[in-house]
Amino acid sequence: MSETDKPKKGWLARLKEGLTRSSSKIGEGIGAIFTKRKLDRAALDELEELLIAADLGPATAVRLTEQLAQGRFDKDIDETEVREALATSIATILEPLAKPLAVDRTKKPHVILVVGVNGSGKTTTIGKLAARFRRDGLSVMVAAGDTFRAAAVEQLRVWSERTGAAFYFNEKGDAAGLAFDALTAAKAQGTEVVLIDTAGRLHNKEHLMAELDKILRVIRKIDPSAPHDAVLVLDATTGQNALSQVDIFKSRISGLIVTKLDGTARGGVLVALAEKFALPVHAIGVGEGVDDLDAFTARDFARGLMGLER
Repeated sequence: MSETDKPKKGWLARLKEGLTRSSSKIGEGIGAIFTKRKLDRAALDELEELLIAADLGPATAVRLTEQLAQGRFDKDIDETEVREALATSIATILEPLAKPLAVDRTKKPHVILVVGVNGSGKTTTIGKLAARFRRDGLSVMVAAGDTFRAAAVEQLRVWSERTGAAFYFNEKGDAAGLAFDALTAAKAQGTEVVLIDTAGRLHNKEHLMAELDKILRVIRKIDPSAPHDAVLVLDATTGQNALSQVDIFKSRISGLIVTKLDGTARGGVLVALAEKFALPVHAIGVGEGVDDLDAFTARDFARGLMGLER
């Protein structure tokens, strides 16, 4: 059977597979701690250290171990019960933040601004979102606002061709001017969704943020309510560095998309992000394929992180 003939895995199967590195690291640690053992103080301390090492963050680790101890302290416990309890607690933390990107069809266009550092997967994420919105029957424009990186422009051009989205780029070299022109064109054409890529350069924070603020001002000249979503794309492989990225962008964004969860054992950082910032998580990515980005669901993620079946 050729690769193209093989049936595609469902999202939940891809999610669980994508989280294997993270769940294996956590699962092996839990197995080592809770082998024929009571839930005593020493076990809780070891579990707390394991969760911190898995990038869930100190505050989250303390919260999860305290919840686990409630009604179970000094009693026999096995690793499956620990995983189930942790998955339930993690899902409770994440549930209020699971908010898929919803296009407001009364806005023409609904504007989604996408930001993030270099290498986070911004441009690929825009392509995948464009594909999803096109499947939903929406007209889409992708605007190549990363004017510093020619490869990003070409990448978006290819994605637009693959998905049937309109592509916008001009040679002005000014990201704010490009955003203004793209929205003007989209409005004239009655386009339903505009996805705007932006430059990702964290090493020059002041210049980057000044440029981003200018883009925001220009967009609001056309539509004071826009952007309707300002999404920060985070690379899960950066672990705790993701928290500092959110800290820098937080006043300018409305939600998160976390990518590359399949390439890291640091998937727990998503829980740390939720605990610290309480920003909506719109979607997560577990691969390079067009279908490897999907809406974030708290329970499925939590159980996948703990290596549990649905």
